[in-house]
Amino acid sequence: MTRAVEYDVVVLGAGPVGENVADRTRAAGLSTAVVESELIGGECSYWACMPSKALLRPVIARADARRLPGLNGAVQGPLDTQAVLARRDEQTSHWKDDGQVGWLDSIGARVYRGRGVLHGARKVTVHGPEGEHHTLTARHAVVVSTGSRAVLPDIPGLAGAGAWTSREATSAREAPGRLAVVGGGVVGVEMATAWQALGSQVTLLVRGPGLLPRMEPFVGEHVAEALTEAGATIRTDTAVTAVERQGGAGSGPVTLVLGDGERIEADEVLIATGRAPRTEAIGLETVGLEPGSWLTVDDSCRVKGVDWLYAVGDVNHRALLTHQGKYQARIAGAAIAARAQHVPLLESDRWGAHSATADHDAVPQVVFTDPEAAAVGLSLAEAERAGHRVRAVDYDLASVAGAGLYAENYRGHARMVVDLDREILLGVTFVGSGVGELLHSATIAVAGEVPIERLWHAVPSYPTISEIWLRLLETYREG
Repeated sequence: MTRAVEYDVVVLGAGPVGENVADRTRAAGLSTAVVESELIGGECSYWACMPSKALLRPVIARADARRLPGLNGAVQGPLDTQAVLARRDEQTSHWKDDGQVGWLDSIGARVYRGRGVLHGARKVTVHGPEGEHHTLTARHAVVVSTGSRAVLPDIPGLAGAGAWTSREATSAREAPGRLAVVGGGVVGVEMATAWQALGSQVTLLVRGPGLLPRMEPFVGEHVAEALTEAGATIRTDTAVTAVERQGGAGSGPVTLVLGDGERIEADEVLIATGRAPRTEAIGLETVGLEPGSWLTVDDSCRVKGVDWLYAVGDVNHRALLTHQGKYQARIAGAAIAARAQHVPLLESDRWGAHSATADHDAVPQVVFTDPEAAAVGLSLAEAERAGHRVRAVDYDLASVAGAGLYAENYRGHARMVVDLDREILLGVTFVGSGVGELLHSATIAVAGEVPIERLWHAVPSYPTISEIWLRLLETYREG
């Protein structure tokens, strides 16, 4: 049976991004349908942010405790892996989405279970799990927020080897004895940190010269040093040319053949080498767009060339981070509401509410390794490539009084990238224990383009690690 229904807005994808779009359009009085083929709450809630950080939190807490005299003797034993996994399961609601469904119901959004496919302008067909079909027509906007998926590279033997992606790595029921991790980005280093501490012997295989290549070089150096001290093996400038496993997942050891012919054996292999948009089967071809492509949008997140179609979150490839996707969702929801009311955006754009400018200049990210890495804005290399006249100001975090109180033998580093023509910050990077909580102050400085002379009067509390701000500013003035 096919049912036809009309809404003001139809949202494809009910992860945090799609949920936030629905929240904003419903708050503006627009009827909204949300279509989801998996769990309401999406990748972040069940296979990414929440489970990964639940796995990592005990690891980081134990590492911090081990650096404190009077406490370190009590935390020398191994982690209780099953207790950590049980808490992970609680944080994912045991992969049940009743609470998320209830929340969408509470704001008045209509949830459709099934696969949503565009079928021409403003029309979405929902193929339900029981064979039912719904045709949804959007009066004002269709929003694509279907997210991204892990990409398996074209390595001989990999497709049939039962390799882990980020989903399997965050939802595994036990620690493999030996885990090979291919990739040195955020997923690779976070999962290497977690599973090494939970009982696996981790070997990290990285094609490039270091870890976390999109951040300042010193970040990867600090993280690599800590992983090595924890017992992991890191192989840089290493390519995997083949994968061998008889019988697929769970059927025995997996062998990785390296570029020089060396063979490494593991019990599981995690591939963490990139993401692709989940747009290959949503009917983009029916509206003149390429299936499987990233969707190019303007700063209101409207797809270029299609005045009723929006793409929010990972699918637009601006910043593959949940918090940036939710930010875009707020922007898109406000823009859709204004256009539905025939209000010009420039007249109604209070505080820049319809323009996702932070995607260009002030994207923050925390990597939850031990030590943590946190960065916002441009790295030194990115600023130089963009043609800015800049200066990098560096300071040893261990020299700040608050760091010495935080932990014995504290190690860390901080850098701010200063635009010398405007004397504002273009980027800030920290690496060290507990630095994730420093990042929002840096984000405000970068997003607000706060002049250096005004930052001088933002006095950090003593003795906290945030005194690093004073030391960076002093170093800049002395330079």
